[in-house]
Amino acid sequence: MKKSATDVMQEALFAAVLDAVGALKAASKGVPNNLLRDLNAIHANTTLADLPRELQAAISANVRAAFARLLKEGYSVSGGEPAAPRPPRAAGPTGGHLRHQSRPPPKRDGGEGGRPPRKGGRPARKPPPR
Repeated sequence: MKKSATDVMQEALFAAVLDAVGALKAASKGVPNNLLRDLNAIHANTTLADLPRELQAAISANVRAAFARLLKEGYSVSGGEPAAPRPPRAAGPTGGHLRHQSRPPPKRDGGEGGRPPRKGGRPARKPPPR
């Protein structure tokens, strides 16, 4: 049974997270304070170069493995080139363009095609206390 691309990527990302945690532990050399310092240094603006070497290597290996797995599962992975342009569609009765038929605006008086009028309207506002 062929897995969906979502399932394949989810498994790849799960493996990548586990490998990243293991790489962070290895980079801290078993010192809990170093592990906490490395974890606290990771934030939304962190770049790959800011990470410990072990974590960089784990991320690179997991990216290669994810692409290889997608290819193995039969999915197409682009080589960085834009996709080939689609051939033009045959012109239909409208000359190849979709036309929007305009409708008259809805009537506000509760007539045909509009909303029914409100019953009772808005309640009156109480004046602020003095």
